[in-house]
Amino acid sequence: MTESYNMPLIKRKKSSMEIEIFAQSKICEQILNDYVKDGQINIDVPQNIHRVILVASGSSYHCARYCANLLGAVADIEARAIYSSEFILQPKIADDEGILYVFITQSGETSDTNSALQIAKDHGVKTLSVTNKENSSIWNATQYHIACHAGEEKSIAATKSFTSQLICATMLVLKLAQNKGVDVTNLIRDLNDIPDVIEKAYKLHSKIKQTAKFLSRYKSIVISADGEMYAFAKEASLKIKETSYINTCSYILGEFMHGHVAVLNNSKSALIYISNDKLNYLAVKNLNNIKENYKPPIIIIGNRTNQIKSTYNLDIDCEKPIIKTFGILVLIQLLSLEIALKLHRDVDKPHGLSKVVK
Repeated sequence: MTESYNMPLIKRKKSSMEIEIFAQSKICEQILNDYVKDGQINIDVPQNIHRVILVASGSSYHCARYCANLLGAVADIEARAIYSSEFILQPKIADDEGILYVFITQSGETSDTNSALQIAKDHGVKTLSVTNKENSSIWNATQYHIACHAGEEKSIAATKSFTSQLICATMLVLKLAQNKGVDVTNLIRDLNDIPDVIEKAYKLHSKIKQTAKFLSRYKSIVISADGEMYAFAKEASLKIKETSYINTCSYILGEFMHGHVAVLNNSKSALIYISNDKLNYLAVKNLNNIKENYKPPIIIIGNRTNQIKSTYNLDIDCEKPIIKTFGILVLIQLLSLEIALKLHRDVDKPHGLSKVVK
């Protein structure tokens, strides 16, 4: 007689990337406890700023890009983001009294960002760094600093360090707005909802896995967005590309319709659209045109509408776009993680990539 018994379940060891993604709600809560007291943001920034130039590379540039849009929308301050490698090639830089140069870097040692900072210092302009590494080269070389407090990040793909940068950049925007006399009291209060919104994203993990399984079959993924969410389309493209090695590209949706849309003639292409607010008329029109003419699967991350038939929709219940942004970011990170796992990639150590400073 054969003896029967239950085989023990073998539990998959969690990657550092997964552990770091799921640490983010607590990290954001701690950052808010450190910096926000009695409706005030306690960071040191210069006064009388009318223009901000943000310099960064990689994921940090995507944070800079989002921050530039937010500065215009919330603080009514002219701002632009520029890649560090492009900045150092400029023949001259603006050096007016009311300009603040912001250098965003996870490690504080990014070589091209450091070179850009030295150029700015040579011109005597005001400088501020947002970094996860206190007492790093860039931290010590700037006049003003914001520490991200994300802790050591072991995975090469930036997750918790990026989210920490984003919350620090958002606080910078609100602080500069306050200094201009803009009433951002409600927005500062809303910051306390960020950890809860991130927790809502965690609860969609099962649905994210289903979406990832579907997307892992595609050789090319186009990721699109409008306005400030284009920075997140770029971040999603980078995350999927560096962890799964899938050919991804990012576009502002309106620009994508000018010829680039032809890539969807490839039957192995899928489209992801990212939105943290109600879809505008033009977005609905463009997405429906894509659906009718090219028939790709469309995955919408964030708000959707019954006017668009999507294959999958990942969304979080939140009526505050700035706060919802953080939940959208975690959805993107988890989707990238799960696509890579479906393809049996080493998400912590993508081939050919390395981390400058952990």
